[in-house]
Amino acid sequence: MIPTSYRQTMKAVVQQGYGSLDLLELREVEKPTPGDGEVLVRVHAASVHPDVWHVVSGRPHVLRLMGAGFFKPKNPIPGTDMAGVVEAVGQDVKQFQPGDEVFGETIGSMQWINGGAYAEYVAVAEERLALKPANVTFEQAASVPTSGYIALLNFGESTQVSPGQEVLVNGAGGGVGALALQLAKAHGARVTAVDSTKKLGLLRDLGADEVIDYTREDFTKRGVRYDLIFDIPGNHPFSECRRALTPEGTYILIGHERFGESGKRVLGLIPHFFKLMFLSLFVKQLPKPNFSMPSKKDTMTVLRELLEAGKITPVIDRTYSLGEASEAIHYLMHGEPPGRVVITP
Repeated sequence: MIPTSYRQTMKAVVQQGYGSLDLLELREVEKPTPGDGEVLVRVHAASVHPDVWHVVSGRPHVLRLMGAGFFKPKNPIPGTDMAGVVEAVGQDVKQFQPGDEVFGETIGSMQWINGGAYAEYVAVAEERLALKPANVTFEQAASVPTSGYIALLNFGESTQVSPGQEVLVNGAGGGVGALALQLAKAHGARVTAVDSTKKLGLLRDLGADEVIDYTREDFTKRGVRYDLIFDIPGNHPFSECRRALTPEGTYILIGHERFGESGKRVLGLIPHFFKLMFLSLFVKQLPKPNFSMPSKKDTMTVLRELLEAGKITPVIDRTYSLGEASEAIHYLMHGEPPGRVVITP
């Protein structure tokens, strides 16, 4: 139900077009009304992650043809991951009621589109939400959905981790990497975590058995072999990573544009992924393509259980206000945050 005192407007970050962070403005806009099967959430926290940069910058350009909007974003309000309190529910909503604390991802398809989370309120489909566990804050819960979906998607059947296995997580201090590290530990693996000097303390706190400072040492040249390499940044060619794999090991590439450093403006890393998919036909260390995708509802259920059990614990580095959204994204790009960056309306 929608209360009679329903406020008509709200503050939100609005993206005028693709390009500079300066295009983000805090404005008063119309407050959304929950449709059938939707939940209106008063946002308490929304996370800043690399996919937000992709849509703000409009790079790689192919994302505009994949649903983001060709000349400007179809949804002018950025953000996809949030946590908050249910304000109202639309018709046919059965799982939630006003006052429930929830978290989730506001979009149901690919991550390269705006989802309206950088606002005081957002309307979200019921199946994309879960009740927030009482043992985590709104900020922690908001930092999990997209990173958790990517991590779980790549810890599928082809990359089952067994107790005692040697796992290396390259880029372990980022959103996906930190969850991959904790998931591997939860499976009983021995984990080596790779990231910058600034993040080594965080990696140890998250349970890494060994840490490598990539500014001082190249993990592909150590002579150590791993059963699984979970590679977030993709800053080494597969040919180099392969020498750090056991003959039966598995290489998983997440791929990070490093905020445009790759210089691949049109297609980004998509051609590289197609190359690895082709090579997987001949190289057993590369998993075969799997086009089955878990539902957001199932993923949110698993993430809630992991958070509640303490198997994953998000670490928050800094919080920013809605009016500081551009500063928050800039810090993510250049500050090497040891933890997650979150916006709190």
